[in-house]
Amino acid sequence: MSRALVSVYDKTGLVPFAKRLGAAGYEIVSSGGTAAILEDAGVEVTRVSDVTEAPEILSGRVKTLHPRIHGGILARGAADDAELAANNIKRFDLVVCNLYPFRETVADVAASDVEIIEKIDIGGPAMVRAAAKNYAHVGVVVSPDQYEEVGNAVESGGLPESLRRRLAAEAFFHTASYDAAIVGWISENRILPLRRIAGLRYGENPHQEAVLFQEDGVGSWWSGAIQHQGKEMSFNNYADTEAVWRLTADLGENSVVVVKHTNAAGAARAATVKEAFDLAWAGDSLAAFGGVIGINGTLDRATAEAIAERFVEVVIAIDIDDDALGVLAAKANARVFTAPIPSTGDADYRRIDGGLLAQDRDVEGSGEWKVVSDRVPSDAEMMSLRFAWTVAGHTKSNAVVLAVGEQAVGVGAGDQSRVGAAERAVVKAAERSKGAVAASDAFFPFRDGLDTLATAGVVAIVEPGGSRNDQELVDAANEHGISLVFTGERHFRH
Repeated sequence: MSRALVSVYDKTGLVPFAKRLGAAGYEIVSSGGTAAILEDAGVEVTRVSDVTEAPEILSGRVKTLHPRIHGGILARGAADDAELAANNIKRFDLVVCNLYPFRETVADVAASDVEIIEKIDIGGPAMVRAAAKNYAHVGVVVSPDQYEEVGNAVESGGLPESLRRRLAAEAFFHTASYDAAIVGWISENRILPLRRIAGLRYGENPHQEAVLFQEDGVGSWWSGAIQHQGKEMSFNNYADTEAVWRLTADLGENSVVVVKHTNAAGAARAATVKEAFDLAWAGDSLAAFGGVIGINGTLDRATAEAIAERFVEVVIAIDIDDDALGVLAAKANARVFTAPIPSTGDADYRRIDGGLLAQDRDVEGSGEWKVVSDRVPSDAEMMSLRFAWTVAGHTKSNAVVLAVGEQAVGVGAGDQSRVGAAERAVVKAAERSKGAVAASDAFFPFRDGLDTLATAGVVAIVEPGGSRNDQELVDAANEHGISLVFTGERHFRH
């Protein structure tokens, strides 16, 4: 008779799966709550304590750590038969085990250290690793998601080695990810368990290989995203869509952003999504060509018709009307997504040779805005300044953003000098710079950047302040008769 050792915390799908094993002729060995649930469901179970002839001790913390359990898992070929018989050990063919909810307990702000430590599983990982090591002879199941495939294999005569090896790989990843979460909680060290999701056609350029990984156990808006149509995503598509969706989320409801190379080509917020789209595209219609569009709202038919007239790579929205999907279906290559708004609590990583830089994700709100010029911005100008400031915070440094109302009309991104960023923003805005406001992601070290903006017709500027030349900037603003606001925080983006 084949034997399965079954010990799971997550009982999802357990009873139907165990009944399939029993019907296929498996003896089921189990303990604790798992055994009780199976017995209540009418599944015949052999208790672990009957196998070990030892009671569960230390409130159940020690029950499967026994030679008759691990010997049965680790037994190999016929050469082990004599030793197994001498020690009254029977082989296991299948180990079904998932672990205590450590991550979930840590996420509970009310959980104490004692409660968290109690959820560090010991026996479970030991059984899983033993079975995975011995995959040539034993199958290991660590997730209810695997029950259907394994059940089908059992009913077809057994698990082929290719499946056992694949299950073993998933089991080792499962325990590695689990230990990584423990390390992150108990120390300042970090282990990032990265699950391979897909191979990409290539990287930023055709000669670069690329793969998409997802950090295991970490919530992601991507995991809730639905692709409704279009080609597979490329490396650059992923980078641009991440950028557009985070800026769109920060700008708020009924905002639309068009991104190229992770920087905003246009951004706007308006009474309707369609109006916001028109304003965002008009921000820099030349740069918007082939861009990625983010919509903080529902993509409707009118907006879809406007998008369909243009070449775009990706469209992502919170929701989309059926009529809009029908319109965009004609653009078969355009990738169309709906997705939840991103979270802001995760860490931000940057690869360097041999390691990673890690930081909290940049969010607005810690600075206190202060008008430092004689001229005070109007309420409408202040609203526009806040809009421009948000866009600047999502733009590669050095960054200067011009806005009219809640429309970005000139984005100077990634310049080596701040006056250069101002000059580029003014060029893109052209005549729209007259009466516009401007935001700079970091302070102006000299007055030349402010002079450039004021000469172009900008009437109000927001920047962090903090330069030793701040008074020179205040004096220059007063000379030009424009408003100057310091935020007390900067938003570099390298």
